[in-house]
Amino acid sequence: MRMRRSMIALAGTAALVTVCGCTVQTPGPDDDGRARPPVHIDVTRTAPASGPAATPAPVPRHTVRDDRPSATPTPTPAPAVLWSRGDSGREVRELQARLRQLAWLFEGPTGTYGEQTEKAVKGFQDKRGLPPTGRTDTVTWQRLVGMTHEPGQWELYLMGGQPAAAPDPRCLTGRVLCIDKTSRTLRWMIDGRTVSTMSVRFGSQYTPTREGVFHVFWKSRDHVSTLFHTPMPYAMFFSGGQAVHYSADFAARGYVGASHGCVNVRDETAISALFAQVRNGDKVVVSW
Repeated sequence: MRMRRSMIALAGTAALVTVCGCTVQTPGPDDDGRARPPVHIDVTRTAPASGPAATPAPVPRHTVRDDRPSATPTPTPAPAVLWSRGDSGREVRELQARLRQLAWLFEGPTGTYGEQTEKAVKGFQDKRGLPPTGRTDTVTWQRLVGMTHEPGQWELYLMGGQPAAAPDPRCLTGRVLCIDKTSRTLRWMIDGRTVSTMSVRFGSQYTPTREGVFHVFWKSRDHVSTLFHTPMPYAMFFSGGQAVHYSADFAARGYVGASHGCVNVRDETAISALFAQVRNGDKVVVSW
């Protein structure tokens, strides 16, 4: 019976260990025969729990909702406009000369951004997928420069309008038609003062315009060449058959062509006024 009670006590102790998680030492006599008190040992710190109940419950995550609006993308700024209709100057001449190189513009550079230039720019832009505004912006200009070469002096001034060079010293006294082959200009000067300036064209290498100091010896308002059978209006002869006169071909084609030795003027209004002022005997200086 005593043995049975001891086994039951041991079984209860095991159950207690299972439930409480601690070990209880059964009472027994010390070496001196006295009873020992029960000792409680916390096993939760030394032995990890096992089984499904030991799996920690997931910690719920708190989702933060951001109701702030998303940032709006910064729009790409439009390219800056360099030149547009109504502008003028040397830069516009270069634009026109480069457009001519690509056959978008057929008239010679004038230095004025007019209707034809606007149409040419619009066509160039549309062909290359750029907004066809007709205005020359930085993107259009960079694309055009990349496809062309820098125009030379006479590409820029194909139809005249170039600045005149300083007058030859022989032009500084009296009444003088001062003609400069280098700058391709004619100055009408009286006592060193420039009255008017106009673009002129000369003969080719096979029919060159003679250089030197001459004098007007004959004026013919509606002259027609007996040699070439071409009109020479407002002719002012200064050396044999060579004269200063208006040229419709120069007005239409610019420096693409050449004369047969005469000094061609393309501005009919300008030479009409000049013809009215020049007298027979006035000096003519032709120089490089």
